[in-house]
Amino acid sequence: MGKLTARVSLSFLAISLIVLLSAQLAAQATTASQVEIASIADLPSAPEVSPIVNATPAPIQPAAAAGFIAVRPGQSENPHHFWDRENTLLFAANGAMAGADFYVTHQNLARGGRELNPMTRILAGSTPALAANFALETGGVVGISYLLHKTGHHKLERATSMLNIGASAGAVGFGLAHR
Repeated sequence: MGKLTARVSLSFLAISLIVLLSAQLAAQATTASQVEIASIADLPSAPEVSPIVNATPAPIQPAAAAGFIAVRPGQSENPHHFWDRENTLLFAANGAMAGADFYVTHQNLARGGRELNPMTRILAGSTPALAANFALETGGVVGISYLLHKTGHHKLERATSMLNIGASAGAVGFGLAHR
């Protein structure tokens, strides 16, 4: 029975990693298809200089009217919807890795192991509390990503999910190695 459980755990881990890698490849393909290359011919020509010195200056036009996009600091030039394909895949991978982490942690605790994370150790005595911890972890990642998205920090928005996926994958790997 122990070997079957280890096989199931490793299969779940492998599937989670495949989902993560496919999310990364899909994100790269989406990003690569959205890149536009500007040529010198696309640049606006220089304005002609008038020799009249006392002429009233023309009013300043907004940047959008001149053909440029106004970008606030911290905001990317190509904003995206929060629930786009890449975020959806990242959040799904986040949930899958949190589920794998819960499963491995629960199995190790049932066999007499101990929780190494001091924050989670408080909840280790109760299966529903442990499950709620991992569910709230996933929800927290989505919430932090949303705040970063709304403030225009799109690279950090995606990096938050990737960091948590990596941490969960490390915890699952450690848990499987120390059964």
